[in-house]
Amino acid sequence: MFCSTGKPIFSVDIHPDGTKFATGGQGEDSGKVMIWNMAPVLREDDEKNENIPKMLCQMDNHLACVNCVRWSNNGLYLASGGDDKLVMVWKRAAFIGPSTVFGSSSKLANVEQWRCVTILRNHTGDVMDVAWSPHDVWLASCSVDNTIVIWNARKFPEMVTWLRGHTGLVKGLTWDPVGKYIASQADDHSLRVWRTVDWQMEANITKPFSECGGTTHVLRLSWSPDGQYLVSAHAMNNSGPTAQIVERDGWKTNMDFVGHRKAVTVVKFNPKIFKKKQKNGSAPKPGCPYCCCAVGSKDRSLSVWLTSLKRPLVVIHDLFDKSIMDISWTLTGLGMLVCSMDGTVAYLDFSLDELGDPLNEEEKNSIHQNIYGKSLAITSTEAQLSTTIIENPEMLKYQQERQNSAQANLGPGSAGPESSAPKLNSVMNGESLEDIRKNLLKKQVETRTADGRRRITPLCIAQLDTGDFSPALFNSAPILPSGSSMSNQLTPQLSSDSSPGQASSLGLRPSHDPMLTSPPPNSTAKGLKTSLLLTSASKIEPMKALDSRFTERSKATPGVTKRGQTVSKLGFSVPSSRPKDSISALKDIKTKDDTSSDSEDKMASINKNLSFSKRKPETLMDGGEVVEKRKKGRPRKDKMAAPIAQPFTQPSRVAAPPAPPAALKLPTPSIKKAFSLQVSMEPAVFLEVENEVSLVAGSKLSQLRCSRDGRDWNTLLPSSVVTAAGSSSSLCLHRFDVVAVACQDRMLSVFSSCGRRLLPAIQLPTPVSALHCTAHFVMALTAGATLSVWDVQKQKALVKNESLLTILSGADTTVSQSLLTQQGVPVIGLSNGKSYCFSSSLETWTLIADKGDSLVQCADFRSCLPTQDALVSPGPLAVMQGRNLNAGRLASRLSSTPHHLQQSMTMAFLENQLASALTLQSAQEYRYWLLIYARFLVNEGSEYRLRELCKELLGPVHKSAATAWEPTTLGLRKRELLREVLPVIVENLRFQRLFTEYQDQLELLRNK
Repeated sequence: MFCSTGKPIFSVDIHPDGTKFATGGQGEDSGKVMIWNMAPVLREDDEKNENIPKMLCQMDNHLACVNCVRWSNNGLYLASGGDDKLVMVWKRAAFIGPSTVFGSSSKLANVEQWRCVTILRNHTGDVMDVAWSPHDVWLASCSVDNTIVIWNARKFPEMVTWLRGHTGLVKGLTWDPVGKYIASQADDHSLRVWRTVDWQMEANITKPFSECGGTTHVLRLSWSPDGQYLVSAHAMNNSGPTAQIVERDGWKTNMDFVGHRKAVTVVKFNPKIFKKKQKNGSAPKPGCPYCCCAVGSKDRSLSVWLTSLKRPLVVIHDLFDKSIMDISWTLTGLGMLVCSMDGTVAYLDFSLDELGDPLNEEEKNSIHQNIYGKSLAITSTEAQLSTTIIENPEMLKYQQERQNSAQANLGPGSAGPESSAPKLNSVMNGESLEDIRKNLLKKQVETRTADGRRRITPLCIAQLDTGDFSPALFNSAPILPSGSSMSNQLTPQLSSDSSPGQASSLGLRPSHDPMLTSPPPNSTAKGLKTSLLLTSASKIEPMKALDSRFTERSKATPGVTKRGQTVSKLGFSVPSSRPKDSISALKDIKTKDDTSSDSEDKMASINKNLSFSKRKPETLMDGGEVVEKRKKGRPRKDKMAAPIAQPFTQPSRVAAPPAPPAALKLPTPSIKKAFSLQVSMEPAVFLEVENEVSLVAGSKLSQLRCSRDGRDWNTLLPSSVVTAAGSSSSLCLHRFDVVAVACQDRMLSVFSSCGRRLLPAIQLPTPVSALHCTAHFVMALTAGATLSVWDVQKQKALVKNESLLTILSGADTTVSQSLLTQQGVPVIGLSNGKSYCFSSSLETWTLIADKGDSLVQCADFRSCLPTQDALVSPGPLAVMQGRNLNAGRLASRLSSTPHHLQQSMTMAFLENQLASALTLQSAQEYRYWLLIYARFLVNEGSEYRLRELCKELLGPVHKSAATAWEPTTLGLRKRELLREVLPVIVENLRFQRLFTEYQDQLELLRNK
């Protein structure tokens, strides 16, 4: 026992290196933060040695009681929060000799100097808890003002966002060890989980806390080191105090730690994951890892639990005179400090025989990688690199510019929660995509096969058309039916050391101890999901247990999920799975969940509108068309051709010049007496067609009239006009604009913007199906499934009667969309979800989009998007892929993919995007995807690919006759692109040698 001054101690935290610890509490007339030497606590000889100081530093800066102290993960900083509404961040200063604490005797000398480096002011009430995120990216603080503030720990005092939603005093925070979530607990009888990707609420758990009466000074909850379990303070089960266990998978609340006589105030997981210790001389046996958790209560007792035991490992009653306030483990996992409101701190020492063998960091990272798909080792390496000395002054300049630009982006309005939290959820029919995703999850049906395996009935998730193209929302993961070959490859396999038919595979063993509830008869062990935490029970007899150790919940507690599944108890109380309770729980959730109401009707309305939309293509795609699939029955009659977008209809009854019926593959527009077409909005350009205006020498003449900025011209054609198209732009005075018309006699005529004929009439092989004009290019798609593109300015054919039969695979496949890019590249979208463009240089069809492509669904490159979430311009690639990529967003976070597989799929997807943009000759999109690809290579540490990319952009330093390198691509100078890539490389200091190498080469070339 280590005694303090007698004033209440509300918080204790051990330094990561284990040499010191900090306490926070009430001083004489202010808040007090004290840093103590750990040596006298660990060794009795050091305690008796007067030359070894016990107190290292005392800080009295807080104006009121200090409620929480927390060391940063790297040990450089100490954060403290108090009743003065402030969060202070402390850093050790240079040693200038012992200093005496103001107003005290000379015995209280500060051995170490700690100074306050920043004060974080934003809360309007007492600060109750602070918590550093993994790798010290953020610092979170919570307060009695019902809010949580997230601070940028790398740029104090910058605030990232405000988390609002609690209606009571927020008294506890904990970060998910993999950094995806932060959880908070408040006096409003709720535990909330927030996502770090968009700072929105993921789950609101209230069921276990609905019976709670009274309050506690703190509600310190804790996340297990493997991230699978979140344990809360102050929950109730059958009117008894418990620590509620919340499973990460579905946020289920089926288990809890039971037995304390009063409310649980603090829960703290041991930072280590353990495995069963091997006896001397015995061969090592494969065993499942488990975790260790300490629980403190207002009843002044402390219990320590192993998830491999059914009872607590140890229970210490009457450890203090007052309530336990905080718990801190040493980083080795074998020591623990506990503080109390009575002003004392207790140290508990454990042995490897009691806890087991701790896993090393490599094994721990391996577990994280198996579960979450990405090892924390990658991030931890980046965290270590943040302290790397920057060798190159140019790199230092880039780093400083990045920081300055980030600060500049934070305007005065960014302090509010709405502006600081990026909204990633688009809204469809009044319902956000996130809500739709959750509702779909709740509707999925899970069953068990005869051999106990889980089966989830495949759920058809329709494509959501949000009307815009937003790459910021590409967080895609595949939705795959359980049991499919792909899902088997993508799902990480968690193996058990026992055969699936044995109860021990879930850590269950038969027990006749009346203090332990046996599993319900219908919860067979072989049908339940194994976990890395719930492991075989140890044969070591537990120490003296708490009263009423394990009890069954009197009713199902599905928490925030709709499935009240029975889960075996492994040392935790488990609810019985009575069907009535499950049904009532479903009804209860149905009434509480405001987003699930009439979601079926909404999804039905979404599905109804998922045919190929006839929205206007963006300005870039003048003349873009939407082609409908041919339907049986009577042909549709259009009164007026739609501006820009022209729907295909059935062939007209008026016979065109002879063409073999069998050759007709695509529908043709019907001939109208008259129609008009708006070519562009600015300047306003209209085409008006009037067929059969006069009869001359037995020939029916048709008139084409063009109106542009009040200037009209017209011309006569010897046959009825079937369709027309034009290109127009005010961007350039010397822009070469054209008007094209296709007639019933299969003749194609092309005119200038002033009405001058530019080409002799071109005879098409079959009637026209679609006609496009962009800039000085004209594209004709015929009913015989052939495609031609002409460059009117150069008077040459780019594509000559190219057949679509190569890509029209299957009898039901037809053209659903066609367009012509500004560079004269034809693009064809098919009804099977695939889109192709014809490459003149390669003389072949190339695939640029496929909505069924698993790469699109699994690619995850959110972290590589520009910081401002700048949207890519609506180029042809975006137009053809936008909806397909949006469809993958519903799959976000629905299934986990091993990191190496997702990394490969994302890389393949990004390389496909680059190749497609290159083939489409879309310079802006090529540059956009090139920077994302470079950032992905930097983030993943792919040095070989990154070096090859830089080498290609740099080109040869010395010219030679044999050099085939082109200095530009799509009009972009490659070395200018390299200058844009270099600041991206700066983001990973591991590549500073690569940065220096190419920076020097660029400077050398510039000086030449």
